[in-house]
Amino acid sequence: MSTNAALFERAQRTIPGGVNSPVRAFRAVGGTPRFISKAQGAYIWDAEGQQYIDYIGSWGPMIVGHGHPEVLEAVQKAVVDGFSFGAPTEREVELAEEILKLVPSAEQVRLVSSGTEAGMSAIRLARGYTGRSKLIKFEGCYHGHADALLVKAGSGLATFGHPTSAGVPPEVVQHTIVLEYNNIEQLEQAFVEHGHHLACVMIEAIAGNMNFVRASVPFMKRLRELCTEYGALLVFDEVMTGFRVALGGAQSLFAQWIPGFKPDLSVFGKVIGGGMPLAAFAGPAEIMAQLAPLGPVYQAGTLSGNPVATACGLATLKIIQRPGFYETLGQRTQSLMSGLVDTAKGCGVELCADSLGGMFGFFFADQLPQNYGQVMAKGSERFNRFFHAMLDRGVYLAPAMYEAGFVSAAHTEQDIARTLEAAKQAFTEL
Repeated sequence: MSTNAALFERAQRTIPGGVNSPVRAFRAVGGTPRFISKAQGAYIWDAEGQQYIDYIGSWGPMIVGHGHPEVLEAVQKAVVDGFSFGAPTEREVELAEEILKLVPSAEQVRLVSSGTEAGMSAIRLARGYTGRSKLIKFEGCYHGHADALLVKAGSGLATFGHPTSAGVPPEVVQHTIVLEYNNIEQLEQAFVEHGHHLACVMIEAIAGNMNFVRASVPFMKRLRELCTEYGALLVFDEVMTGFRVALGGAQSLFAQWIPGFKPDLSVFGKVIGGGMPLAAFAGPAEIMAQLAPLGPVYQAGTLSGNPVATACGLATLKIIQRPGFYETLGQRTQSLMSGLVDTAKGCGVELCADSLGGMFGFFFADQLPQNYGQVMAKGSERFNRFFHAMLDRGVYLAPAMYEAGFVSAAHTEQDIARTLEAAKQAFTEL
């Protein structure tokens, strides 16, 4: 049996940093990453045979749990018919129809293979449709590692971004404006200065890469009004929230809170692939008609609409539409968060938490932060100690303070109880 430490040492000789995605390296929390050998239901096992209650769920896709029998059967049948064809299939049409049925703001959808690909394609489409170049994003919102989106904010006012990754020339992000999340005054100022040159504004309605931070309803309402007034497209990045916080995604919730609300373009991933590499971007037919082969905006992908991935995603979407699915999921997630807050309070530890559907976040603070600056001000030392205390007790949380967590339909009340008992011991250590 290989140990996690031995595998990590071996991996570092052939893979940069020993991992194929940075957060897996445990750099934020310290220690040795766990190399996962298998998963089932709400659990994962590492290379040493240690079982964990999994609150990552492959960073969101595993909403029905690992290895759901119906999903497994659909994938196995698809594999027998072929891995990839590079030609259209009926199943990708079925998946597109299923997504559009659940997302009233969209009339057509283009399938791709990753959230990064979907995000960068949506921006290209927005620029092609509007004939404009500039875009707004918000500090703390992650939309994939496309060059134009790897930027940070300047001072407190609206500024053009500077690259936060080596290999991204400044001229590539010269049209990207970065604003503070939930800051209406700054948003209005940016539109006054740049509104007529803006192709789009891209936003996570619930930012899952600064833990779990909601866009306020007044902020979102004003953003929709400004985009409409100035002719910029509002692009909802629902890679994380899509079919995770509600059946219709985060946009369905804002449509309840803001009459007539809908984004112009939507970006999806994670849940729609059920754990397979699959993502999508969608919108009105008028905008989507700008895509090749109909229009001048080019986008293509050899594995787009992959027959195995679409089988996995389609089976997952069928399951989550069953009566009571989201009510149960939301209640279980809320039970975990309220229990965590109560347990922390009983141990004299300051903690606040929030959740929607099967997505959650918590902070070692007295109130929920509203933007990236407030999240960063909380510090991570206490979280890092808590993370390892929970890991030692068989609970696998995201290995960074800035990442949201996920509950699946496979998590039971007993799993929640075990988690809270582990948390009580961990809080006592803190």
